Amino acid sequence: MRFSKEEILETIRMVALENLDIRTVTMGIALHHCADSDESRLCTKVYDQITGRAANLVQTADQLAAELGIPITNKRISVTPIGTVAAPCNSDSYVPIGEALDRAAANVGVDFIGGFSALVYKGFTRGDRIVIDSLAEALSTTKHLCGSVAVADTRAGINMDAVYRMAQVIKDAAERTAAQGGVACAKLVVFANAVEDSPFMAGAFHGYGEGECVINVGISGPGVIQSVVEKMPDADLGGVAEAIKRTAFKITRMGELVGREMARRLGVAFGIVDLSLAPTAASGDSVSGILEAMGLELAGAPGSTAALAMLNDAVKKGGAMASSYVGGLSGAFIPVSEDDRTMFAAARGALSIEKLEAMTSVCSVGLDMIAVPGDTSVETLAAIIADEMAIGVINDKTTAVRIIPVPGKGVGDWVEYGGLLGKAPVMAVSRFSADRFVKRGGRIPPPVTTLGN
Repeated sequence: MRFSKEEILETIRMVALENLDIRTVTMGIALHHCADSDESRLCTKVYDQITGRAANLVQTADQLAAELGIPITNKRISVTPIGTVAAPCNSDSYVPIGEALDRAAANVGVDFIGGFSALVYKGFTRGDRIVIDSLAEALSTTKHLCGSVAVADTRAGINMDAVYRMAQVIKDAAERTAAQGGVACAKLVVFANAVEDSPFMAGAFHGYGEGECVINVGISGPGVIQSVVEKMPDADLGGVAEAIKRTAFKITRMGELVGREMARRLGVAFGIVDLSLAPTAASGDSVSGILEAMGLELAGAPGSTAALAMLNDAVKKGGAMASSYVGGLSGAFIPVSEDDRTMFAAARGALSIEKLEAMTSVCSVGLDMIAVPGDTSVETLAAIIADEMAIGVINDKTTAVRIIPVPGKGVGDWVEYGGLLGKAPVMAVSRFSADRFVKRGGRIPPPVTTLGN
């Protein structure tokens, strides 16, 4: 890839003034051949495979960041879903496997490791059930481990038994980490249409269609996009969309450069560039700030869904022009606790859970890092998850829920996690019951649009 002098100078400006970074370099590692009936041997194989493959991941990323002058904020690992890897294991708990993953992550120095996961959108295998039963304990007793469970898919529908079970797991995980504000839930995602190559946590896993070892890159740049929009106060929306598209093109080229060079130095395959605009709690690094720059008083005001749709589309168009290897989630994240302007809008009442749900129909993922009262019932949590899964299934897109029922907290209270996870106001949930609906169980059938074959 060749870069002009002007592109290089512009990238330096974006890094220095507009919070531009590579949000994550994530190494995907296949663990299929680690399968073993003996738990101890399995844990040893998993640990050895990860520490061998990723031994130089952090060092290489740090060296490359220094050479290019582009921050690489996070280094992460994703692995084959443990529900499959551990299926032959003669054990009733996979917590020891989660602990082995956590130790491996600590050994190589990465921030997080994802893949303590199960795909159950149509039904459960024995391994999937054990993963799900182990999630709350595993996530609450480890530091680096992340988990995800896919409970819905456009071609399969929504597994409501899995939805209800995951609501129970979320409640359990929150209670186990009550002293830390239920932080274990921040490492757990429930998916519809989960993707196999996402570099972003907590939902990353190394899919069944992936190779032995790959490098996937998650770029960022909300601050860069916001700066561009702020400089166009009188432009019409078509002009704004064009400017966002051109900026996304530049950011994506930078991301692919980093990804390919990382892969070359590590001797593994290059996978994808994920275009997702991933905000942080830092001032000026906000997706909601972009919507405000477009002309909204606060995110959540009327027009927010339209503005977010335009932003998401323009980012994807620019990225697709820049690279043939775009993947992952690729769009815009709206996590409440990790975005200072989204957090502020939620605290002011501009954003409700229902408005966030509407906005997720046009953005990357879904209800993300939302704090709700600790006394929220399992049934209400399940109904919130089901609603978000329905948006994904009907619209054939990835949606997800990362929700935290904060023990001991009520509406209007705040919970603070620090670092990338930020802080969040505890948001109100509907007081009306969906208990009878979610307890019916079974599977909501897929939409008729899936009969295209």
